[in-house]
Amino acid sequence: MNIKERAKRLKTDIPAVFLALKDKETPVIAKLIAGVTVGYALSPIDFIPDFIPVIGYLDDIVLLPILVAFTIKLIPEHIWERNYKKAEAIWQDGKPEKWYYSIPVILIWVFLLIVIIKAM
Repeated sequence: MNIKERAKRLKTDIPAVFLALKDKETPVIAKLIAGVTVGYALSPIDFIPDFIPVIGYLDDIVLLPILVAFTIKLIPEHIWERNYKKAEAIWQDGKPEKWYYSIPVILIWVFLLIVIIKAM
């Protein structure tokens, strides 16, 4: 599997990890690692800031796939397959089916930016 295919698969793996996190059958340790993985994937804060040339994107290219792979290994296969199929159904033509779910998250970040700017 080449890098491009792995990147496309990661777009489905992360939502599948989130769905497995919410699944009642997922073991507790897998839920903890899945929470860390999803949190890191969605967090705007990285271990290495992205503005540093080349090295800044290294954690996104290396760390995130490692976290996802480790999480997938902890999730039982039947639970993973069920949630992966659900995650595949979310994406249509390369875009999430229900993209408007991201609006509250965007509004929260805009609000936080406004508060930070006013505090300065």
